[in-house]
Amino acid sequence: MSDLVLEKIIVYGTVFLFCVVIVFLYLRRKNKATRQTMAKVAIAKEEGLHEPVSLHPFIDPNACIGSGACVKACPEEDILGMVNGQASVINASNCVGHGACFHACPVEAITLRIGTEVRGIDLPHVNQNFETNMKGIYIAGELGGMGLIKNSVEQGQQAIESILNRKKPNSKKLIDVAIIGAGPAGISATLSAKKNGLTSVTLEQDSLGGTVFTFPRSKVVMTSPMNLPLHGKVKLRDTSKQELLELWQRVISENNISIKENSKVENIIPQEDGSFKLVTSEGKDYFSNNVLIAIGRRGSPRKLGILGEDSEKVAYRMLEPELIENKDILVVGGGDSAMEAAMLMMDKNRVKILVRSDSFTRSKPKNRENITMASESGRLEIIFNSGLVSINPRSCIVKIEYQDAVEVKNDLVYIFAGGLLPTAFLEKAGVAITKRFGYIMKKHG
Repeated sequence: MSDLVLEKIIVYGTVFLFCVVIVFLYLRRKNKATRQTMAKVAIAKEEGLHEPVSLHPFIDPNACIGSGACVKACPEEDILGMVNGQASVINASNCVGHGACFHACPVEAITLRIGTEVRGIDLPHVNQNFETNMKGIYIAGELGGMGLIKNSVEQGQQAIESILNRKKPNSKKLIDVAIIGAGPAGISATLSAKKNGLTSVTLEQDSLGGTVFTFPRSKVVMTSPMNLPLHGKVKLRDTSKQELLELWQRVISENNISIKENSKVENIIPQEDGSFKLVTSEGKDYFSNNVLIAIGRRGSPRKLGILGEDSEKVAYRMLEPELIENKDILVVGGGDSAMEAAMLMMDKNRVKILVRSDSFTRSKPKNRENITMASESGRLEIIFNSGLVSINPRSCIVKIEYQDAVEVKNDLVYIFAGGLLPTAFLEKAGVAITKRFGYIMKKHG
């Protein structure tokens, strides 16, 4: 064998060996990623987080090329992972519907869906112009399936543009549009109406900010820039609830806009001429040519149906936790909102959190980790398998599984038991509701 042939064999052998090593390392890395993702999926299934409850990514395995771009683009932790070289959903219930994965996928293997093949989600009928089956009634934001702040802000503007483009006759010179809800979509719509010369009234059952106002003060609520009417581009990529509310308040004040807070719309009554009468809790009625519903999917807080629940010491949202000191507090709920509220108040107060089941479910792993550490260090007390029986002026009656009910000294009660879908409110106004299974959202924000 000549030296030249031997040299070629050595070169080819070295290249082959190098390729084998590369392939081996790639497969080992891929298998490691698969094992890690599958372990996380198993935990998510055990904790009830694998089955999505709102907008979430759906990955077509026949189209996915395994670039991993979606995993890198997702701003949330452990929503997506890699299994056998392809993207896979892990904690679907924690997805905020950002859409970053959808935009990052180079082969359009991802769609944003609401509901699954087995778990349906009630959604109102809304066309591409945000108009429902009831001509003149529009829906934008979380109620229509898009809960992210940036998406909601954009939809609020787009809905107003649809109202402008339709040019519905208004012979009685009524209010052009009544906006229900002063959350991200409602505020954006209010500013857009003013910008486009439409007369409007904005009615909010609670306070400016809507659902955002109920977030704990430190919670990050915006993860990407957005355009706000009459203000321009908002580049606060990572901001707190308070900073965002202050921005909205400033823009509203600068443009002489009034938001009617603590004014809940009880009923929308269609009129014979195609306009609408809005009946409010404060006893004042409004007549409008169009209605834009921009409320959350949880229209009203779910109550427990117990004695004393209407007491002044009971609250269903977290307001100014830094002002609460030296109180005996009961927090009811096993979700993120309950945990975050309890941890915000635990350093200056004596906090107990009542959890109906034997563990925290449908919550972020970081919250579970933090509250477990807080409990172990004695900064708060977690009582599993428990519930409130009644609420008294100076105490509460608490029932723990397999034990007699006990009286607990108490100053304040915070109840985080979720909210009631505003289905009856919508259907009363004539808006059709359908249970959607794996419904592909057409708008991605």
